[in-house]
Amino acid sequence: MHQFKTTNIKGKAYVEVSQRILYFRTAPEYRGWSMETELISYDDQSCIIRAVAKNPDGRIMAVGHAQEDRSSSMINKTSYIENGESSAWGRCLANLGIGIETSIASAEEVDMAIAKQNLSARPQPAPAPRPATQPQETRSEAVKADDVYQKALDYIRENPSKESFDKVMSAKGKLFSEAQVSTLKSLIANG
Repeated sequence: MHQFKTTNIKGKAYVEVSQRILYFRTAPEYRGWSMETELISYDDQSCIIRAVAKNPDGRIMAVGHAQEDRSSSMINKTSYIENGESSAWGRCLANLGIGIETSIASAEEVDMAIAKQNLSARPQPAPAPRPATQPQETRSEAVKADDVYQKALDYIRENPSKESFDKVMSAKGKLFSEAQVSTLKSLIANG
């Protein structure tokens, strides 16, 4: 049996995607096989990618899917599609039976899942109530202001610095209530 290089995550060994790919590309039993990827869907925030492994006759022997969010990690800010493709390859090759001695999940998948859990476990400030003394506004204006505030929250969470706060405030600060400004400021103190 082939000995795959593994990464220890929380006491369990996980095979890296690169090790699965290396085996697929060099093992005699997979000579003439191919792997293809397809971008199923994507926008500027997330993507879904499908990978298929085909035997020399072109028959699909395994499939793997991956979904990546741009906001889930620092690397994904610029490379969420590339990470999605790697994850889809890893899952596809695991479904083919490569490197699954300890888990179908790859080391990269587990790392990303932990990062996502840590991100979602951070306390999220409650949206500040809209001030009652605002001039009458249409529903679409209120929704737009809430959308701007949510984008400001996301931006400062990703970039918790005074410079980020100042940038948001100079561009959109007049749209926020005192409570919203206070919440945005608190993200810097916690960042």
